[in-house]
Amino acid sequence: MAYDDILQHLGGFGRYQRRIYVLLCLPAISCAFHKLAGVFLLAAPDYRCRLPYELENATYSMPPERLTMAYPIDTLTKKYSTCNYLDANFTEDYWSGGIPAGGVRPCDHWVYDRSKFESSTVTDWDMVCDRNWLRASADSLFMVGVMLGSIGFGYLSDKYGRKPIFFASLVLQVVFGVLAGVAPEFFTYTLARMVVGATTSGVFLVAYVIAMEMVGPNDRLYAGVVCMMFFSVGYMLTAGFAYFIHGWRMLQIALTLPGILFLCYWWFVPESARWLLSNGRPAEAIKLILKAADCNKLTVPQDALDKLLEEDKTQQQQENANEPKPSLLDIFKHPNLRQKALLIFFDWFVNSLTYYGLSWNTNNLGGNPLLNFVISGAVEIPAYSFLLVTLNRWGRRTILCGCMIFAGTMLLLTMIVPASEQWLIVVLAMLGKMAITSSYGTVYVFSAEQFPTVIRNVALGAASTSARVGGILAPYFNLLGDYWQPLPLLIFGALAFIGGVLSLMLPETHNQKLPETIADGENFGKRKTIPGGGDGDATGTDRDIERTAEEMQVLSKPGPSGEPDELVGTEEDREKY
Repeated sequence: MAYDDILQHLGGFGRYQRRIYVLLCLPAISCAFHKLAGVFLLAAPDYRCRLPYELENATYSMPPERLTMAYPIDTLTKKYSTCNYLDANFTEDYWSGGIPAGGVRPCDHWVYDRSKFESSTVTDWDMVCDRNWLRASADSLFMVGVMLGSIGFGYLSDKYGRKPIFFASLVLQVVFGVLAGVAPEFFTYTLARMVVGATTSGVFLVAYVIAMEMVGPNDRLYAGVVCMMFFSVGYMLTAGFAYFIHGWRMLQIALTLPGILFLCYWWFVPESARWLLSNGRPAEAIKLILKAADCNKLTVPQDALDKLLEEDKTQQQQENANEPKPSLLDIFKHPNLRQKALLIFFDWFVNSLTYYGLSWNTNNLGGNPLLNFVISGAVEIPAYSFLLVTLNRWGRRTILCGCMIFAGTMLLLTMIVPASEQWLIVVLAMLGKMAITSSYGTVYVFSAEQFPTVIRNVALGAASTSARVGGILAPYFNLLGDYWQPLPLLIFGALAFIGGVLSLMLPETHNQKLPETIADGENFGKRKTIPGGGDGDATGTDRDIERTAEEMQVLSKPGPSGEPDELVGTEEDREKY
């Protein structure tokens, strides 16, 4: 569009754009606080049943000989049960007798190991044993909020503008973040956290969109990936807060209050000029453009501004024509588009499930949970740096498939690691996390290039919804680690491996002309047959050769009638494909 031409006169990614871009990246840190805080807010420390004779201030440690006399062996985990205790009087005669009681009774109170976590929602509200599904549900409902927020705030930002929705989300995030910290019971806490989850979409995604809309096509890859790196910085800083603040209530409030600082952005961050242009407000857009040009000490030619106004008039005429617009259903009416869409939706589901599953599973990997968490965030920096170096060189499909298969392999290998080698399980899990972070970053770009322009936004919205479903289910898969530690990693690994292999069926999009219409999308990557091109058979008839749509673009040129009906290139060129 004409606005991309304007950016060239503004110096591309000039001083003005860089300043606003950095300001918009900083809220990603705050959003990371909220998305990853559940690891510490919902931390489940080691625990045991509180025996009838023990007081509320009982300590977790107990002599091994008493453990044998107090708790039965869990048949599934082969460890002392944490949900039942032996039905005995626990007198001195019983302890000295050496013969455990035969019956068992369910626990109604627990004693927690507070050496790692002083307090969490789990210890305050006893979300263990038959209530452990509550802690998984808390994270799951947080992701439900993220999904609803991406739909709701995305619609509102398109309708009312990026800037007002960004600040409305910030205010809601601070209010409900504090409310979650003072919540008296589980229901209020979970509801407040669900609203906070919705606001992360309003803050991060809207800020991300503003940042992307103010840079040109050549800078979008770098701008998008660097924005993700700010999220990774927030990821690691969350552990810093948890290191110094051991009570979950103060931790939740401390992670929320930095959001207040971003309210001052109202005087510094402008509305998106692209949004103003697309909503019939070119005068305001031109005012912002001239302000940016002045800051960058450049001048925008008048003919470029006139082109903006002309484009706006053309757009208004098209909207007044009331022509029916393609919908998401059109994807499923065409076999090639349908296959690609289903593969992409599955990739988003698996990437989100594995990414958040691994991020929230650091407490179950053994060793120091804070160190595991920091490493889990730190590996994202080289993962994103890898994308900057390779994505425009090796192609999207190669990176997506390779990273998903590598992640799946690393996670599946944890199955054969002895339980005594906890460090190796952590290493493999972190390698898997690094690879899935790279593939998650790739699937954003790859998906946008697969769908035709006329339905790209709605199709990406559907793909994002698939990702949110993965995030919603991830906490429940992590619960399986209570029964067998590697099980969540094996599930994530198997799905990632399958997703990587299936993605080989998607066409490469790097350096390809993007599809514009539904017909373009259906033909993109589709196998076509070219008569001839092979050695003759016994009857002298040439065999047919199959080509993809991309190959057809390379192997054909316009004929006399203007149609691409003449093959060009040497026989060696054709054999290349």
